[in-house]
Amino acid sequence: MPTASSPSNALLGRLRGAMDLVYREMIKFGVVGAIAFVVDMGTFNLLRSTLLPHKVTTATIISAAVATVVAWVGNRWWTFRHRTNRPVAHEVTLFFGTNAVAMLIQVGVVAVSHYVLHLQSIAFDNAAKVVGIGLGTLFRFWAYRTVVFAGEVDDTSAPAGGEPSGLADVERSALGEEEREHGRTGR
Repeated sequence: MPTASSPSNALLGRLRGAMDLVYREMIKFGVVGAIAFVVDMGTFNLLRSTLLPHKVTTATIISAAVATVVAWVGNRWWTFRHRTNRPVAHEVTLFFGTNAVAMLIQVGVVAVSHYVLHLQSIAFDNAAKVVGIGLGTLFRFWAYRTVVFAGEVDDTSAPAGGEPSGLADVERSALGEEEREHGRTGR
């Protein structure tokens, strides 16, 4: 029977902490995304019904760009604030590059719906935009965690019990266990 301080219990504790971190990040990402979604859809509909009634892709690009700025502020300073930072210029470049890809996904869905399928009402444009945002969001969450805000979790963000809370800690622990089991030292 494993003791309270056995390596398997420590690894389970680290894994539990890592999953807690992922859930917290997902919830915060969702809140920031909901705010950016309202900004995106609101800006899109305002542009679509006033200045750009026949320029649906232009309205999509502008509204997505405004929402991207809102999302960067929210994700950098709230969702992923506990991760070590890259230099701001590098992080911003990665963030906006990621969002450019997500915007292309969104614009592609809207363009196909509006120009290829000829579903040109405001309701169809909004539905296509929601689908495009959804597909872009899946890409964004993956890219933010693995590319943009991929720095290791700051150890000062560990829970009160002192257990490390990041996936990087779990990975380091797992690698350390594997190296000890196979008699290797160092990396």
